[in-house]
Amino acid sequence: MVRPASASTTPLDPASRARATRTKALLEAPIGITLATLAAPNILAMFVQAMQSIAEAYFASVLGVTTLAGLALVFPLVMLTQMLSAGAMGGAISASIARALGSGSPQRAASLTLVAWLIATGLAVCMAVFIGVFGKMIFGALSDSPEAIRAASTYAIVFFPGSVAVWLCNCSLSVIRGTGEMQIPSLLLLLVSLISIPLAGGLALGWWGLPRLGIAGLPLGLVVAYGFGALVAIGYILSGRTGLVFAGAFGRINRGMFTDILKVGAMASINALLTVLTIVLMVGLVGQYGEAALAGYGLGARLEFLMIPVIFGIGAAMTSMVGANIGAKNITRALRIAWIGSFSAALIVGSIGFLLAVYPDLWLGMFLDPSDAAALEVGRAYFRIVAPLYPFFGLGLALYFASQGAGIMLWPVIGSLSRIAVAVGCTAALGAMTSLGISGVFIAIALAMFVYGVVIAVAIKVTGWKSRASRSPRS
Repeated sequence: MVRPASASTTPLDPASRARATRTKALLEAPIGITLATLAAPNILAMFVQAMQSIAEAYFASVLGVTTLAGLALVFPLVMLTQMLSAGAMGGAISASIARALGSGSPQRAASLTLVAWLIATGLAVCMAVFIGVFGKMIFGALSDSPEAIRAASTYAIVFFPGSVAVWLCNCSLSVIRGTGEMQIPSLLLLLVSLISIPLAGGLALGWWGLPRLGIAGLPLGLVVAYGFGALVAIGYILSGRTGLVFAGAFGRINRGMFTDILKVGAMASINALLTVLTIVLMVGLVGQYGEAALAGYGLGARLEFLMIPVIFGIGAAMTSMVGANIGAKNITRALRIAWIGSFSAALIVGSIGFLLAVYPDLWLGMFLDPSDAAALEVGRAYFRIVAPLYPFFGLGLALYFASQGAGIMLWPVIGSLSRIAVAVGCTAALGAMTSLGISGVFIAIALAMFVYGVVIAVAIKVTGWKSRASRSPRS
């Protein structure tokens, strides 16, 4: 039997009634329609956010191939920040809120929100310090181009100290999603992207009388936009419009709440780190073939990263739906949600992959001139070899988001470990045994994507989430 969305008999205010109605829909409404309704605004917001990333790459290309190569060096670390704040820790936050509401504990959900803000701030500071100390060393290990390293370091010195804005914005939007509300986070992300695109371009290229800051203007525009989004999202939550009441919430905080978020978020973060590490290692291997190859592969890897926000559009809805049903101990419905959402994500991402495998210049032509022949050739080779395997990447990553809702992250992590082992191992083997050159690197990346999706899908099919369904959230 499905547990009620709220165990309280006290009459609810309008916002709390709306929150209870949303939770009931997560638990009882038809899966396909509910998932599509929740995912649609997320997908729209992620599409616009993808446009922001495309615009950033375009602005960098206007500044020159060297700037584009520098952006390729720093981009995996920037995406790691997004993946950790919105996907890994953000998903863990959404799941913890959804499980609390699914088990009938809105008071716990309010306290978890405060814990989430504390965690986000602490992690943002830690990441800024880490990049400040080791950033230039990392870029130097990936490229021997002093100009590209300098460009990447310039971007990093602006973005990472300001990344607390990104963390607090994504964390707050995750709280709102955990209550079953998807439209407000999507609207806020749309607003952030619509502010950041012209602002980043203006600051980088000196439009409208703004200072021409070059590559430093790109992250500055992004940080300012996310700072605005964070203020609006936090104000929305504290106003009570999510249906969460914060009176006495701070006093109810306990260590178990930190554990509830961090035990899932830490495993999810390992998965995100492994995903980025795979790309970083591939960047290093491709970098051996020169700056033009790095620029061409950087554009291919950028699109691969952009598939993550697309999948997140569906995955965020899955996290909330699965989390609520796990909280209500309805594992059968939770698994059905996972499979429906994951195959939908694979279909969407796969369609994009097949299109670009046939017409790679639809993407590459936005950033490279015909005179950039070497970079174009590398980019075309990447899409023809790797893009047809995007469906497996989409399947595995969508199941990762569903697993966050269930609170079981072991198999997504094993899938990511398998991916990195295949990518690096096959690259080494093909390099030693064949004369494929950079095409051998791309074949290894494609095989690794296939293994990633299959390992996670088979594991969840065989094991399910039965152990998680038998537990209740800690009080």
